[in-house]
Amino acid sequence: MKIFTWHIHGSYLYYLSQGNYTLYIPLNDQRSEGYYGRGHTFPFGSNVVEIPVEAIREQSFDCILFQTNKNYQEDQYDILSDRQRGLPRIYLEHNTPPRLPDENGHVVKDPSVTVVHVTHYNRLMWRNASPVCVIDHGITAQPSLYDGRLNKGIVVVNHLHQRGWKLGSDIFDTLKKSVPLDLVGMGTAEYGGLGEVLHPELPAFISRYRFFFNPIRYTSLGLAVLEAMMIGMPIVALASTEYVTVIKDGISGYIHTDPDYLADRMTYLLENREVAAGMGAKARETAEQRFNIRRFTKDWEKLFYSTINA
Repeated sequence: MKIFTWHIHGSYLYYLSQGNYTLYIPLNDQRSEGYYGRGHTFPFGSNVVEIPVEAIREQSFDCILFQTNKNYQEDQYDILSDRQRGLPRIYLEHNTPPRLPDENGHVVKDPSVTVVHVTHYNRLMWRNASPVCVIDHGITAQPSLYDGRLNKGIVVVNHLHQRGWKLGSDIFDTLKKSVPLDLVGMGTAEYGGLGEVLHPELPAFISRYRFFFNPIRYTSLGLAVLEAMMIGMPIVALASTEYVTVIKDGISGYIHTDPDYLADRMTYLLENREVAAGMGAKARETAEQRFNIRRFTKDWEKLFYSTINA
């Protein structure tokens, strides 16, 4: 199956590329959003194929996969032919609505376009007019790297302070005064963080920390959290969005709506390395069972096939 899409979320695209289909992605000279091509960060296989924008209309695809409002409202008209725009179409919605909940509805209102949500919480919050389904995240298996030797927690959020309250920058800033926390991600160095750690290097980097803390109030389910779980790290997070179905309080980490409770539990993990390791093992079990790459790619293969052959 030949799927045309855009390079929007690199880590998601990498996991999506593990399936039995070929992904075609556009490339322009400016390397503008969605038009990066393969880039140099992810070890994409041969089934991820770059196409210069000027050559796209000459290509044959089986399905178009949108990932942003811009893809759907502008890009398809700028780079696809009339024939290509008439192909089977899917819209992958990565995000929660900008307001909670979204009373205006999702941008896709065409009954011939299936909207895929990445969590059940997202589906619940969006007012959907088109057919919808949920495909849980999937990530590749990792060796159990966790050792937790550093008596600190790690936070992985790109542009945390630029994105502000919704992403929990205030919660991070408050809790780091009483709990040792390091911050990594794009745009973090100027706010006292450690800067970006490339995706292939991230599992080994974070494995040294005692726990993984997610301060985000309102978002989709972060792949970085699942990747930490897959290497055997305990997770500390706010009990909001899809996290309440993923993390079991006191078993695979700690989850609560009270940041003070979370700060107390972080301190407990810093004082009890063996307890942290045990919780991390439970987190890994959850990741392997619910978010394994085989289930994820099977779900996508089934959807692509049914959409193309409808």
